[in-house]
This record gives sequence, structure tokens and C-alpha cells, in this order.
Amino acid sequence: MRAPIGFGAAYYPEYQPTPRLAEDLRLMREADFSVIRVGESTWSTWEPEDGRIETAWMREVLDAAAEHGIDVILGTPTYAVPPWLARAHPDIAAEAGRGVRLGWGARQEIDVTNPTFRHYAQRVIRRIVTDLGEHPAVVGYQLDNEPGLLLLHNDGVFSSFRTWLAERFDGVSDLNDRWGLAYWSHRLSSWADLWRPDGNAQPQYALAWRLFQADVVGEFIGWQAGIVRELARPDQWLTTCIAYDRPAADDLRIAGELDIASGNAYYRMQDGLRHPAPVRPQGWMTDGTWSVFLSADRMFGSRRAPFLVTETNAGAINTSSISEPGWDGQWRQAAWAMISRGARLIEYWHWHTTHFGTETHWVGVLPHDQRPGRVYRNIAELGQEIRHLGDRVAATTPDADVAIVFSTPSKYALSFESAFPDERAAPGSRSYHRIVEAFYRGAFDAGLQSHVLHDRALPGGAELARSYPLLIAAGLYAAGDDVLATLRDYVAAGGHLVLGPRSGYADEWAVVRRAPQPGGLTDLAGAGYQEFTTLLEPVPVANASGEPIGAAEGWAELLEIDGENTGEAEVLARYDHPELGAFAAATTVARGTGRVSTVSFVPDQRAAVDLIGRAAQRSGLRPFASAAESVTHTSATGPGERVHLYFNWSGEAVTIPWPEGQSDAEGGRRPTLELCGWDVRLLWEPLGQG
Repeated sequence: MRAPIGFGAAYYPEYQPTPRLAEDLRLMREADFSVIRVGESTWSTWEPEDGRIETAWMREVLDAAAEHGIDVILGTPTYAVPPWLARAHPDIAAEAGRGVRLGWGARQEIDVTNPTFRHYAQRVIRRIVTDLGEHPAVVGYQLDNEPGLLLLHNDGVFSSFRTWLAERFDGVSDLNDRWGLAYWSHRLSSWADLWRPDGNAQPQYALAWRLFQADVVGEFIGWQAGIVRELARPDQWLTTCIAYDRPAADDLRIAGELDIASGNAYYRMQDGLRHPAPVRPQGWMTDGTWSVFLSADRMFGSRRAPFLVTETNAGAINTSSISEPGWDGQWRQAAWAMISRGARLIEYWHWHTTHFGTETHWVGVLPHDQRPGRVYRNIAELGQEIRHLGDRVAATTPDADVAIVFSTPSKYALSFESAFPDERAAPGSRSYHRIVEAFYRGAFDAGLQSHVLHDRALPGGAELARSYPLLIAAGLYAAGDDVLATLRDYVAAGGHLVLGPRSGYADEWAVVRRAPQPGGLTDLAGAGYQEFTTLLEPVPVANASGEPIGAAEGWAELLEIDGENTGEAEVLARYDHPELGAFAAATTVARGTGRVSTVSFVPDQRAAVDLIGRAAQRSGLRPFASAAESVTHTSATGPGERVHLYFNWSGEAVTIPWPEGQSDAEGGRRPTLELCGWDVRLLWEPLGQG
């Protein structure tokens, strides 16, 4: 993209009931759009009949975009196959269970490993890139879209799973021993004995199956990347739109095939962006100001680098029964929140609201009458501001006080072994997310900024300690010895480790450790447990002085001080309960220049803020605090200056003291910083040289 921070929308002229290309591009340019995404959803338009591939219709779009100075991300249409292909080759259908073919009629109902599907997919990809790739408007490619929707059960996929396992174990004897397959007579005599996943009840198999499915998706994206790179210009880059909650989407694996990570950031608007606000269940459309920042921090964490937001809220996003268009200013707030955390593209889904189809009420920048209205005005004003400030902000990297370890293997394992009594085992279970979100939300509400780091791509312990005074590992259920060794090295290097519940309990194959829990780290933590309990109701938690600090929700470990080790831990909190009160709920202990704090339960919002806030204080951090509780802060650092963003997540205007040493974009300073309702202000702090 030529713009330092891209701004635009997904655009589908093929959906328009009447031609209006020139009018659409004119309105986009007036809204300071610099990029559009096209072409990924309509293979049947690219290839209406077998072998009749048409690209001239898209060239008109590219020409119009170039005329208006707008860059284009060109999509490969492989996630939405045409009906003629599904009819001619029913064998390409995905199977949700053995022999249970999915019917055609939605999207992504295809076995992406099928050779026939790949033959046709390669043909259309090559033709699109060959015909259009040299067009000057095309700056990059989106490969497929939102991959990883399905766990594939087709015969060929299962055969590949056997091969995948054989590459990771030294024969079936090794697998038998590692997974304990004597249990229930599951011991294999050959790879042919491996059972199908449909009736599986073994957690080790379940984790392996999910990791394999993530590899299938990553390989598919890598396969497309290889085709496009062969034909694309050297200056063009590759990405895909990651839906981070897809059952088979491993963002670390997918991002490794790309030049830049990108993804969805859908969130509830209106009071869903009020801060503070009640904690509500999360889903693909997140809820709460903190969740917007978490979405962005996860995207940054995919490659530990800037990222693209290829889809986010334009108007009301969801079915007609959940219609929550934003209040004036909320688009601007959410966009700057994501930009401050590393987004280098804000792209709305989508330009105009469709008049038909499943997403009829997923409102775009233009409503059904296709006339610019309130949404367009909000977005156009934002576009002007991004154009004005983009150069300065694009050079920055988001700051962080805290690193939060994210573990896709643990996410998969805990979807089978839930920590919550109300969360059933299922591929889409959010058991792991609920644990991690509790701690991320606690850090956010305590005024701290976070980076999200994958457990399989952690820096060394010393580097972690230099970069992050505080490291949170919660829900890290399936963790290899190498990951636990890094946590030890982090503490030895002077870092403060917050060890959350369910961490280190099992190894990388979800086999439970025999060492004292948590994770054989009781010597480091100065405390450990043998028992745990699910909680049907929240259990109050009090600090060492007996004052209430919040509650444990869903899961609690019965923590006891490890008196056998030197440096006995200090009890930070206990359960306020007639039976559970005999056990510690949270402890802390110094280890040389480092420290380990153990939180043995899933904290509610209040408890998370209390415990993480105290950990920050012990680590010498200075969290942001404001007398106006609706105000939050984030920052990012670039060459010679730091940008600070102050948000007012409320419809009521507030005034706070002008931050010391900071000025507005023009260099001005005043006694107070005034924030209107649903407002954000950017201030700049010069940094000393050297």
C-alpha cells in the first residue's frame, strides 16, 4: 500500500443490482479511501462455466481504482466454489464425519486437500494473477478467506493424519507409550489400527487431530502462496483474512506462510464499547472495549509485527436480530485503538449493504438505499484524520508492560478438557479463551498495555525479561518442557511471572505430568496443589487482611504453600469459603531478582484487576490511572517520539489534566485535555536521543 496506514473497504461491484462503479469510487475517494479488497468471494463470476474464465470485469474495477488513486488487494476466490464445480465433482465435498458429506449451499464446504479441487483452484488462481497481476493498482493478494472453518474427516485427510503422526513418533510403540494407549485397550499394533476421529474419547488423540487440522489449513494457504509468488511482482505482498476463532485456524501457522498477517476485528458497538461495563460472553463478535484491544494485540502477536485489519465493523454487524449500529465517534475510537496496537490497514466490511443473501443485514459503509449517511460521514471524517496523521503513527510500535502467553495447543486441549462446568467439549469451545481473557481484561482494566506471544515462538528467557517486566501464563495446559524451561529462565533473568490456573498440567500431547503441580514448577512457585474443583457459583476471594477483592469463577485449584523449599511463598489471597478457605487462592515469592505469583483460580473482573495491579506494583510498573473511569490510554513508540492516545469510552464529555511533557499534533499544550463523548485524542511526547 502506498498510504502509510491504509483505509478502505471490501468492495463487491458484482453484488450491485445496478452498475455504479464510477459513483462508488468517487465516494470512496471523497472519504479518503486508499485501498479496497476485491474478488475473493465470487468464483462463479470469475469462472461462470468450466474453463470459461473471465477477468475483464475486474480489470474495469482496477482501472477505476487506479484512476482514483486507490490501491487494490486482489483476492483468490477459493473459499466459495461455483455450483457447476460442486455438481460435476461431488467428491470434493468436505465430510463433517466419516462418509457424511456436507451439502453445497453455503461456503467453505470443500475438502481443501482434494486433488480435483486443487486442480480447478490452481487454474483460476493462475489465470487471475496472470491476467491482472501486472496492473499497477494491485499492491497485494489475499489468499482464500477466513480459512479453517471445518475439521475435515475425508478418507484422504485421515490417511494424511496417519502419515503426520508417523513423522512425529518413532513407530507405534513410541505412540503407545507416549499416549498411554494401554488404556481401554487402545494399544496399536500398526498404523492401520489408528481409529477414526468420529468416536474418539482420548484427549491425546483429540489434541493431535486438532494440531493436524491446523497444519492442513496452513499447508493449504502455503500452497496458494507458492502459486501466487511464482507469478506476482516482487513488490506485491501476500496475506489472508484470519478469523481467529475458526476451529482449524492456527494464526501462528498461517501467518508463517504470509508476508503480513491480517484478520477480522468484529465487536459490539453502542454500549458494547462503554467502559467500564459488565463482563458478557465473548464470541466471534467480541464485547467490551478491552476486547477490541485484545483482537488487535492477537493480530500483532501472529508475527510480532504490524498487521492489516481486512474486515471490521462498518454498520450493524450480524443478523437483523442483533442490530447495533455505532454511536457517532465509535468508529473513530475503534480504528485508532487498533492502529495504536499495530494495524496498518483499517478496511471495513463492506462498502455497500447487500440486497440479498445470508448477510443482508450486515450493514456496509453505504446502507441499502446506497446514499451516503451517518455511517459514511463518520468514516469519511476518520479517513481524513488518518491521511493527516498516518505518516507519524505508521512509524511506531505498540508499547507493552505485560506479555501474555497464548497457546493454540492449550486452546485445542481445553476444548476437550474444559475448565468450566457450563462449557461442553466441542471444537468451538471457549474454555481456554475464557481463562486468557480474564487475565488480559484484568491487565487492561488495571491500566496496563499487553503484547500477546505464542508459546511456540517465545523469545529466550533473558530477552523476555528485558522486554517485559511482567509475563502472564494462564491456561497454559499443554506445554512442552521447553516452554516451562523458558518460564524458569525468565524468572532467573529477573522477570515477574504470573502463573495462572491450568498451566503446565500436561505436556505437549496433553499427557498429564507426574511432577507436582503446577507443571513441575512448585519449587519455583513455592506453592502447589493436588486437587482442583469446578465452581457452579462464584466463590468470594479475600486478600491476606480478609478484605474482599472479587471472586473465583468456574475453576479453582486448592493451593498449598510448599514448605519443603526455601523462600516460602507469601499468601496474597484466600477463598472466602467454609471449606475452600483452608487453601490459598494466590501466592507470591521472590526468586533472586525475579518473582513468581501464582493465581490458582479464574478471577472475575475485580479480582483480576486487584491481583494483576499488585503484581505490576511489585514489578515497578506505573499503570495508567484516571479519575474519569471511562478514560483509557495506550501508546506506541517511534523514532524520536511516542504517541499517546486517550480514549473516552462514554457518551458524556470528560476533562482530565493535560499529561506532562505531551503536546498535540501541532505542538500545542493546554491546562486540561477535554474529551467529548466517544472521543479519542492523540498527543505526542518527544524522546531524548541516545
